[in-house]
Amino acid sequence: MKGRLRAGLLARRAGVAGGRDVTVGRGVSVQLAPGAQLRLGDGCRIGERTRIAVNTGVVDIGAGAVLGPRCTIVAHAGVTIGAGAELAEGVVIVDFDHVVDDVERPIRAQPLVAATVTIGAGARLGLGACVLRGVTVGECATVGPHAVVTRDVTARASVGGVPARPLSPA
Repeated sequence: MKGRLRAGLLARRAGVAGGRDVTVGRGVSVQLAPGAQLRLGDGCRIGERTRIAVNTGVVDIGAGAVLGPRCTIVAHAGVTIGAGAELAEGVVIVDFDHVVDDVERPIRAQPLVAATVTIGAGARLGLGACVLRGVTVGECATVGPHAVVTRDVTARASVGGVPARPLSPA
């Protein structure tokens, strides 16, 4: 009941569109810049201490998607998580990088470059996986634990490692 109560309070915030039966865990942090949006599909679940920061654009979490505890999503362009996708504990999704053209300037003083991230319907991301800017993880794809995904993953593929590479069938 408390998870649904928190979901109701979250859905009343400006920029948040909440579906039915959304569950939000304890300590979830949502930061929305003016004009940014968070869309929560019917029956999605957001695990405890998850952090969602939408600086610009839209974060869209599909129906029945599950974000495990302590996930982090930071959006400057936009992030879409498809219906029924499962993100394990500690998954990180960021859709931006700092430009590092000038080695004399601190990174924090250089501009950002952003590109949308898409996690397909039914995809599964393992413990501590990280998906970086501009990447699409296809439908029903599997990303191994602690993998760093820097390139698109095709539908139903399995990847793992740093950087993530296709895993050969066992």
